[in-house]
Amino acid sequence: MTLVKEQSEPEEADDKGGADPAGDGYVPSPRRLERERHKRARTRRATAIAAASTLVTGAVLYLVVVSAPGWQRTKETFFDGQYAREAFPKVLEGLWLNVRLLLVCGAAVLVLGMLIAVARTLRGPVFFPLRVLAAAYTDFFRGLPLIINLMIVVLGVPALRLQGVTVDPVLLGGTALTLTYSAYVAEVFRAGIESVHPSQRAAARSLGLSNRQALRYVVLPQAVRRQVPPLLNDLVSLQKDTGLVSIGGAIDAVRAADIIAGRSLNYTPYIVAGLVFVALTIPMTRFTDWVTSRMDRQRAQGGTT
Repeated sequence: MTLVKEQSEPEEADDKGGADPAGDGYVPSPRRLERERHKRARTRRATAIAAASTLVTGAVLYLVVVSAPGWQRTKETFFDGQYAREAFPKVLEGLWLNVRLLLVCGAAVLVLGMLIAVARTLRGPVFFPLRVLAAAYTDFFRGLPLIINLMIVVLGVPALRLQGVTVDPVLLGGTALTLTYSAYVAEVFRAGIESVHPSQRAAARSLGLSNRQALRYVVLPQAVRRQVPPLLNDLVSLQKDTGLVSIGGAIDAVRAADIIAGRSLNYTPYIVAGLVFVALTIPMTRFTDWVTSRMDRQRAQGGTT
């Protein structure tokens, strides 16, 4: 038995490593060092293959595009550097309106969507009319195309000539965006509320909390935490759709590009506006991906419910 034990100890030490004879700390075993070298080699090989395939794909796409019969005309019409330089500062100036709309409408959408979701999940026969109205609201505005909603609000409300009602296309466009997106966000919140197990509410009630307190302190925090990724996705979509307020005459990034394109008969300003929106959207999209992966890791480790 002693001999077997003495023979097995070097094997375990070879795999797990051991203490530095000088007392400086852990010394990796040769087997562990070999595994790490192998992993690094695989990573370098995978990176090289990915880079090569990307370059090949990009080169093929470039050759296909530039060899097209109408490429020269397309280049002059959509990728003219002179018009791009002219449009860029004006598009950026108009983009500030889109950013303000995103901030204001985003906050309004979250509040209104939460209220509608809570109304749809209220219990008891006395709340039946409220549940029906909330369901009708979500069904109507989720089914109504956003562009039509914008036309109705931005063009129809001023035609009514109501006293004290604004005719500002920015405010009316923001109202239409809020009406549509609050219906989508309400369903996201409702899905989160209904995903909380009934035992959570029952446990809160057994501790002496009222239904309202259980909803506020127990159910809603869990529901909101679970629905953060889809909520961020809705905000990304809202950021892009703020450009639709230009149909009422508001000078945003899209409208600024449209003015220059209409004067010059060159569509490069549209490309500039599109790239600006993409540049604004990518950080939000990456942040959404990071939040989603972080929550997935926490859920896998038992960190969130």
